[in-house]
Amino acid sequence: MKTIRAARIATAGALVALTACSAPAPELLTADGVERVSVDRADYPAELRSFRASAFGLGEALLTDGGDGFTGNVVSSPTSLLIALAMLRAGASGESAAEMDNILKFPADRRDEAMNAVLGSLEKFDGDPGSVDEDNPPRKPVMHAANGLFVDKGVPTGESFLDTLARHYGTGVYPVDFRNEGATKPAIDAWVNRNTGGRIKEAPAKYDPENTFSLLNALYFASAWSDPFDPNATSDLPFTTAAGEEIEAPAMHNELEMKYAEGAGWSAVDLPYADGFVMRLVLPEDPNSTPDRPAAAALTAERLTEIADTFDASPLESVRIQLPRWDHKSSFDLRKVLGALGLVKTLNTAEDFNNIQPDMKITQAAQAANITVAEKGTVAAAVTQINGMASGAPAEPERTINFDRPFHYQIVHIETGLPLFMGIVADPRS
Repeated sequence: MKTIRAARIATAGALVALTACSAPAPELLTADGVERVSVDRADYPAELRSFRASAFGLGEALLTDGGDGFTGNVVSSPTSLLIALAMLRAGASGESAAEMDNILKFPADRRDEAMNAVLGSLEKFDGDPGSVDEDNPPRKPVMHAANGLFVDKGVPTGESFLDTLARHYGTGVYPVDFRNEGATKPAIDAWVNRNTGGRIKEAPAKYDPENTFSLLNALYFASAWSDPFDPNATSDLPFTTAAGEEIEAPAMHNELEMKYAEGAGWSAVDLPYADGFVMRLVLPEDPNSTPDRPAAAALTAERLTEIADTFDASPLESVRIQLPRWDHKSSFDLRKVLGALGLVKTLNTAEDFNNIQPDMKITQAAQAANITVAEKGTVAAAVTQINGMASGAPAEPERTINFDRPFHYQIVHIETGLPLFMGIVADPRS
């Protein structure tokens, strides 16, 4: 079996001497003894299907919440939240562990091994976000996933929890002094900035010196389309917003081979990137759309799963597409989102995360996400943070689809089917 050298930390307290916590960039502490295991994605089909169901459920919850936006536009990363929650689940026990498994639809066993397979699959496209020219997204997609764990140097952190993160999530720990905000906040923000190519510059949760634990996941995606849109074909055309207002918005046009699917109340396409990913665009028929809840926001996890399953059997067709440009960002209070899902015990226990830190309680959870979609391709980034405190001349197209009213979108990793990003375009102007 192939192995990758990773981190071993007995306790945060035992390693304080290895780093100066006053340093603006704390060292990622690793040591010999624990190796990240490389697993084969093909060995975990049932677990990966559970993860996809979980991601769609989290995506539905995020889009229903809507984040901090007031225009109806939403961009989120259900997969970033999924990875962060899987890392948290690695340290959960008791009622909280059972609640997370039940509500989040986590696999009954081999959860961490299966998530290792997901992360390994994404690593095929890993690259440095800071090297990307975002005005010219790369033909070879960059899909950078990073996991980070900041722990207070004075609080012991469970060895089994840290070993699991090292074996299956590829991360060690950054020991810091949370009460030293002048050193620790810039260090966490620098981690966020570096792993999102500067698209997100600060951690999404407000800094609290009382915390003793901060778990982060970052996702960064940049890719050119398989067939770019011709900027000369972009023109201002009508778009009906969720509020029912008809506006003029820059609309891109293209005609190419892609998967097309339709069902009761919806039609959709998989718009391909240059390799490995598609943007799934879902256009509801919209009979029940209202300004407060456009039809694109009413797509349930079950319906999104149905759409994904339909695409599995859909052939390539010639499609003429009209799609607006957009540049959106959102932020979420994830305690609110997860509470609405029913994770009451998880959010309030001071007993079930002792495997992470003694009497640890979740204090904050937040996500920030953004996306830019234009003629050449797409660039998107998201950070999820969970904090705790211890105590040729084409033929006539077979299809035409015009995204000229509110629609749902996803950036889908083809190999796993996971929706890395998910959002709604209600008004492409804002």
